[in-house]
Amino acid sequence: MVKKKQQIEIISSSARQTAKIASDIGGKLKKGDILALSGELGSGKTCFTAGLAEGLGIGAQYKVASPTFTLINEYPGRCKLYHFDVYRLNRPEELEELGYEEIFYGDGVVVIEWAEKIEKILPDDVIWIKFEYIEENKRKIIISGAAQKMDELAREVKTEVG
Repeated sequence: MVKKKQQIEIISSSARQTAKIASDIGGKLKKGDILALSGELGSGKTCFTAGLAEGLGIGAQYKVASPTFTLINEYPGRCKLYHFDVYRLNRPEELEELGYEEIFYGDGVVVIEWAEKIEKILPDDVIWIKFEYIEENKRKIIISGAAQKMDELAREVKTEVG
């Protein structure tokens, strides 16, 4: 049976607003949720991840940074946040060495920057978040996934829908 998909579009006018949107979403996430982020360099993926961390109760002492060279960072919070950056991967199979399946199906929340590079190995119930430039500080954030999860997130995100 194919699950019904739904999409939410949000316009963010600043990095601070993007982080707030993500924090609101992070407050609703549960163990096992996977967020797949895509968008150009500098479009807001890492800023969004920092906001998610705040929403997951990860303390300010942890500076969320893109794990470009290590591929994955782990942060403790209400539930663990596993932050992947797969920009440098040549093929999805390279993640097998990291034991990605144990992390994807484990006890934390997973966020993956440049997720389109590993789309074929992602679970069907992943939440896709695409960042599009509008202006220097303005972004369109397109969130898509299973209708039930999107309904939950739409109730949580308190911002203008674009």
